Amino acid sequence: VQARMAEMQAQLAERRIEASAGGGMVTVVMSGAHEIVSVSIDPEVVDREDVEMLEDLVAAAVNEARRRVDEMVRDEMAQLTGGMPLPGLFT
Repeated sequence: VQARMAEMQAQLAERRIEASAGGGMVTVVMSGAHEIVSVSIDPEVVDREDVEMLEDLVAAAVNEARRRVDEMVRDEMAQLTGGMPLPGLFT
């Protein structure tokens, strides 16, 4: 089981999840290992007078990407463990 889990972790690290905020103005790509791979920002959203809005959009996109990665990991773990929960794993 440990070998299968290690293999699954390696496979998840290679997968990519994309999430966006502000109608696609900010897009984040995150790996299955919760590492940010890229951040794309539409130049139209960059406003020196309203940096806070851009910060909020980046935070929202990152949080959505993390939520989606967490969901993907839970789904993969459920398949591996037959639905048996393993508390504290991947949290």
